[in-house]
Amino acid sequence: MSLSVAIRKSFPAFKLDVAFEAESETLGFLGASGCGKSLTMRCIAGLEKPDEGRIVVAGTVFFDSEQGINLTPQQRKTALLFQNYMLFPNMTVAENIAAGIPRGTPKDEVHRLVDAQLKRFDLLGFGKRYPLRLSGGQQQRVALARMLAARPQILMLDEPFSALDAHLKSTLELDLLDLFEQFDGTILYVSHDIDEAFRFCDRIAIIENGRLEDIASASEILARPKTFATLKVSGVKNISPAVPVTAHTVKAYDWGIELVCKDEVPEGLQYCAVRASYLRIAAENETINVFDCEVRRTSDSRFEREVLLALTDTGAALRWRIDKRSVAQSILPERGQCLRIHIPTESVNLVCH
Repeated sequence: MSLSVAIRKSFPAFKLDVAFEAESETLGFLGASGCGKSLTMRCIAGLEKPDEGRIVVAGTVFFDSEQGINLTPQQRKTALLFQNYMLFPNMTVAENIAAGIPRGTPKDEVHRLVDAQLKRFDLLGFGKRYPLRLSGGQQQRVALARMLAARPQILMLDEPFSALDAHLKSTLELDLLDLFEQFDGTILYVSHDIDEAFRFCDRIAIIENGRLEDIASASEILARPKTFATLKVSGVKNISPAVPVTAHTVKAYDWGIELVCKDEVPEGLQYCAVRASYLRIAAENETINVFDCEVRRTSDSRFEREVLLALTDTGAALRWRIDKRSVAQSILPERGQCLRIHIPTESVNLVCH
């Protein structure tokens, strides 16, 4: 087991209580700002001390409240990349990279490790520059180089692209994917962007109000959210309290409609949900989960049209997202149109908590 965490830490208005395990994989932490994602990583790195619990990395006990073990950040050999990179402004690029190498390492080995990271991150020729003379992308590469020069047992990245523009972010994402493929160990990746988490992570942990609500593969998070927190964080726009009607039918209270579901309705059902991209115009012969709707509003991004629908019978709102590249411009829905909308039975998510 590469990583095992079970910790609790209380503040006056907040309590962190998380437990999870990870192998040699990239595990994402997804949740709103202030939910405990970064705090969890700071506890693993030794920058925060949990009130109780246990943290074990690659067989080494980092923290154990019962045994009185609490290794220093230097002893833990972790690498944590902050949002602002935390470079030393009075040190050159080469000196910043060398700062991550353990003390006592022979000078020749330090030079070799620094040169290797400069080459890996396309920073040759920048070794004598200071951070203020670097672009945001170059600063990030220096921070990553410093992390790897330390040869850590675990990599942790806290929203590493939050300060970058879209073009630079796209370029550096590819570099980071290459880095992840080369690293043999656990990588923890904090994000509040579901698409970013999907691109980087093998599994995703959903954090809400200091608690781990769900943990699953990226594909499972998308296809079958298991909790209300997962529905919200993974971008589901249509969510309603629901109760069973039959073994395969539920009533969605907020929408005032009944929906047939492919899955059997579970005991303890609380919510039903449908991703906005799963709605579509009904075929003439379709009758199940077909509802008359009026287009109340539309909004376009580069590749998608967001549509606000109103159910004709109840006036309740549903959100519909259409990939503009997959349909002709002439048939995109417009404000004021009346349409028959189909919700596929297999697209209805049923959640118990």
